[in-house]
Amino acid sequence: MTKENTSYEAKDIQVLEGLEAVRRRPGMYVGGTDIKALHHLVYEVVDNAIDEALAGSCDEITITIHADESISVRDNGRGIPVDIHPQMKKSALEVVMTKLHAGGKFGGGGYKVSGGLHGVGVSAVNALSEWCEVEVHLGGKIHFQRYERGYPQEDVKVTGKTNADDTGTTVTFKYDPTIFIGDFTYRFETLVHRFREMAFVTRGVKISFRDERADKELTFYFEGGLTSFVRYMNRHRVGIHKTVYVEKVIDNISVEAAIQYTDAFSESVYAFANTINTVDGGTHLTGLRSALTRVINDYARKSNLLKGNDANFSGDDTREGLTAIVSIKHPEPQFESQTKVKLMNPEVQTYAQQIVGEAFSTFLEENPAAARAIVQKCLTSARARSAARKARDLVIRKSALESLTLPGKLADCSERDSNKTELYIVEGDSAGGSAKQGRDRHFQAILPLRGKILNTERARLDKILGNKEVKALISALGTSIGDGFNLEGLRYGRIIIMTDADVDGSHIRTLLLTFFFRYMQPLIDAGHLYVAQPPLYLITHKRKSHYVYTEDEKEQFMKSVDKADKVGLQRYKGLGEMNPTQLWDTTMDPEHRTLLLVTIEDAAEADRTFDMLMGAAVPPRRRFIQTHARDVRNLDI
Repeated sequence: MTKENTSYEAKDIQVLEGLEAVRRRPGMYVGGTDIKALHHLVYEVVDNAIDEALAGSCDEITITIHADESISVRDNGRGIPVDIHPQMKKSALEVVMTKLHAGGKFGGGGYKVSGGLHGVGVSAVNALSEWCEVEVHLGGKIHFQRYERGYPQEDVKVTGKTNADDTGTTVTFKYDPTIFIGDFTYRFETLVHRFREMAFVTRGVKISFRDERADKELTFYFEGGLTSFVRYMNRHRVGIHKTVYVEKVIDNISVEAAIQYTDAFSESVYAFANTINTVDGGTHLTGLRSALTRVINDYARKSNLLKGNDANFSGDDTREGLTAIVSIKHPEPQFESQTKVKLMNPEVQTYAQQIVGEAFSTFLEENPAAARAIVQKCLTSARARSAARKARDLVIRKSALESLTLPGKLADCSERDSNKTELYIVEGDSAGGSAKQGRDRHFQAILPLRGKILNTERARLDKILGNKEVKALISALGTSIGDGFNLEGLRYGRIIIMTDADVDGSHIRTLLLTFFFRYMQPLIDAGHLYVAQPPLYLITHKRKSHYVYTEDEKEQFMKSVDKADKVGLQRYKGLGEMNPTQLWDTTMDPEHRTLLLVTIEDAAEADRTFDMLMGAAVPPRRRFIQTHARDVRNLDI
């Protein structure tokens, strides 16, 4: 091996001063430079306001998205201190905003409990902003400082007077487009969901959110806390018992939980640490799950519902239909990273398991009817899981070649490198025929599905695996399903859903999305699932053909032509109406097509939407249809 002649001396060692480290490595502080990281900037600032609420000093938070995509976060807390810091010899406000690992959450005097721990959050936001302005109401005065890309443009100055009891902080920032490169915009729905969660887990705090871009505004205020949260989560489901609620403090660590089993088949469990949604769970979630499994098994044995030779319920068996929220407040929480997606404190697992176990055991003893209903649901789940395991093994044993004999006939591609291949899931044989003829056989495979696949929202896995169309799909993908899902077995780098632009096409697309969301979610998380965008119209004008993909595009085109010109307009109701060349040119050619990447930025919101649209409860779906009926376009009757 030859060594490259590169310099490695003292002069080559770089020292990144101040906030330059954040700008060089944003992934370490906010998780990257994508749309998710952009929203994380907002969360970091709002978390500081929530910390004031946890300290008992704030009961109102207002967040505003301005027309220029800047964000303002205002709280009526104590206000960031503005007096001179004894060590740094400058205003404490400037220290907080420009120095990493500076804040009031280290010594324990300013905050007993907080979500911000490392003194990195707001200073990282400042570093990654094109500009940032802070206004502090404190001591009857209004204090102000402006920063650009993390650097103060002036000393902290007094810009006005206010009432002595008017205190609080307003942070306004505009993300730096040289860091977050792309056509980014804040999603109102994503932020709404986060702020609703914060209001649920921080009782008695009013959170107002306004989007000036679309003139939308929402306010959240919940006195019921986690019990209200569970009720909200289960509004489209039927609970089989009243919500079990517990809150207890051990060694200055507060554990709060709300639990309810429903008639659904899926699990909806969310974990919070100091009001921050730890999306990857952690020790508090492990403690909750362990407690439920142990208590249900103990009760089932004691009540003779599980007999001597019966196997104990597994964790999966005891989680079917479970809706639960666990929220802990810890003076010294340990997170996996600055983005705080997973709680690591080992003692929390012990406390959560103890507190939840005692409360849930007491509930089962005092409510035998509810206890028997829960155990019965676990028994049914265990039997179905055993049947599903056998059915899944049967599906796995079939190779992709054998799946050619199934009703959904797979036309495979010749390329074997999965990073270069794509599978089109196509509605019907006629569209499948056009797709097979129009595709590039080298890297594009076609799987036509006959009719509508099973609604996986209303069926257990054993029944789903008995459906021929689902079996064909699983065999073609090569990943298995559910607990046995393995992304390494994926045979295609892109899975593309291609359905007609009508009501049936939309329904089939929704059924497929429901299936992927429930049983192959890692496929979505890894960015493998797409939705094709076939054109809605073919417009012929002056012997030229123009494809348009939306109603707005059609209207714009029609306005751009001379009214005296002859214009031909053809509405495509189905993919089968296009010949193979047209389908390739518009929907399958990588050079010209439009694909929508399916993402799960908000799994809880997706969970509720699928539950409402595809679940058994009719009234919520009827309300949704009545509410949005006037917005429908191109409804084929």
